[in-house]
Amino acid sequence: MVKIAKFSVEAWMDKHENNCKYNIAETCCASISIDQLRALSEDKDRQPFQTADPLTYGAIRGSDALRDNLARLYSARTGNPLPRGNIITTNGAIQANYLVAYALLGPGDHVICHYPTYQSLYEVPRQLGAQVSLWKAKPENNWIPSIDELKSLIVPNTKMIIINNPHNPTGAVLGKSFLQKVIDIAAGHNIIIHSDEVYRPIFHGITPINEEFPPSIISMGYERVIAVGSMSKAYSLAGIRVGWIASRDSDIVEQIADARHYTLISVSTLDEQVAAFALHPNTIHSLLARNIALAKTNMELMEKFVLKNDDAVEWVKPLAGTTAFVKIHREGRPVDSVDFCEKILEKTGVMFVPGSQCFGDEFKGYVRIGYVNHTDGVKEGLDKATHFIRKNLDDVKLAE
Repeated sequence: MVKIAKFSVEAWMDKHENNCKYNIAETCCASISIDQLRALSEDKDRQPFQTADPLTYGAIRGSDALRDNLARLYSARTGNPLPRGNIITTNGAIQANYLVAYALLGPGDHVICHYPTYQSLYEVPRQLGAQVSLWKAKPENNWIPSIDELKSLIVPNTKMIIINNPHNPTGAVLGKSFLQKVIDIAAGHNIIIHSDEVYRPIFHGITPINEEFPPSIISMGYERVIAVGSMSKAYSLAGIRVGWIASRDSDIVEQIADARHYTLISVSTLDEQVAAFALHPNTIHSLLARNIALAKTNMELMEKFVLKNDDAVEWVKPLAGTTAFVKIHREGRPVDSVDFCEKILEKTGVMFVPGSQCFGDEFKGYVRIGYVNHTDGVKEGLDKATHFIRKNLDDVKLAE
């Protein structure tokens, strides 16, 4: 029997997210309805899905309409278009990431994983028998891991480097020149790069005119790369459960496709129609403009929150995505983040995610905040959190 470690962040969300008043642990840009999605489209006569179509399995690897829209996004600003056949749809990015490991990793393989990050990215390879080395990012380096450390972690059986860009939980961005260094190292050892890009393209602290603005890993010229994306985070449609896997390497695509047959036949045809509608040129620009504007507005609230509580709160300001990793301390000593999150939830209804429980024991005092929810709720939640920090922080245990 495979030993399955507790998926701490999902267990925490499962336990608390339906019982809180202010969910600022949520990592999706504020979710929208089908009616709101339709309103964002420039073509008001087009429908998000066809109710007259028979509900068959549909296209096994994903609908042509959806994969064509994804291929167009990956092909922008590159002279090497990505064919639709190099994209496979999945039930969310969580299944996409699982399938990458399930298809390509096993006993005898070594994996290097960007850390801290979403637990499944390193835990699933471990469950499959691979050896995993954590490539640790640190706040003193703005949550950017060391290239020299990456080189030192490579061993003869290293098969995959896993990165998360933009980064959960810190909101850090691995810039273009950094990614090129990772690619150069990987290419020198014929290593696959698996990039979880579910928070792309919510860039609010760096713009495309910046020379370090990161393209998708798919667009950087190295074939042995895998990009994973989702409709949940950047596109506000977690409820349709659509993710995808893209790669320049057709052999990798076929290996994943073969493994995928054991986990699902196809993604819901209704869900894929909605996803294709959202990613169509008539809709995607308005949808992303809405979400990037929301991220920028709410980042101002986060900055004010940190400034108001600068005697107890510190952070590295995020550049992208929807999450911030904030350290709470009392006179320089980190609080017990679980006790902090439990007490603030009980007293105020504000939900955070405890870093020490959900991202690693070493992140004492850290909490993850999801700040790209509806602005009024984020503002009220952060105001309640400020009141709690000022009045009740002395009641919170210190980290041991």
